[in-house]
Amino acid sequence: MFSKTTEYALRAIIYLAKHSDINYKIGIATVASAIDAPKSFTAKILQKLTKDNFPISSIPGPNGGLYMTMEGKNTTVLQVLELLNEDHVINKCVLGLQECNEETPCPMHARYKLIKPLLQDMFITKTLNDLALELDHRIRLNNSILPLKTEKKRNKTPTKPEK
Repeated sequence: MFSKTTEYALRAIIYLAKHSDINYKIGIATVASAIDAPKSFTAKILQKLTKDNFPISSIPGPNGGLYMTMEGKNTTVLQVLELLNEDHVINKCVLGLQECNEETPCPMHARYKLIKPLLQDMFITKTLNDLALELDHRIRLNNSILPLKTEKKRNKTPTKPEK
């Protein structure tokens, strides 16, 4: 339904909404690994989202990283789609035709007009925080639900029992 860029952006943003705040910043490598996306592509997407008046904040330096403000977490999915220029997916003809209406419908117009208001309502009312809470550390990838990768745990050497 969306471009790969938008899919990665939504997954990254939801991950940040779920796992970050002003006191806990996350690095790009961690986000990329968690959403199973290329690091350089994730960096490019998140850089755009920190510049375009989107409430993802970035702090440089060794103790820096990315985080979302409460304002950012209350952003709707539609606002994200608009920022990424993907709102046409739910606002225009499903086939991308310029002239698609009741008088000159595309072949999918009659069926799509029944579900279009439901999609619009979902994207208008769902916030990133809603999705983060509902996600519960899981993400849908390739028609299967997989747990989101979390930060790598250090290998702990098992302790030997005391004698």
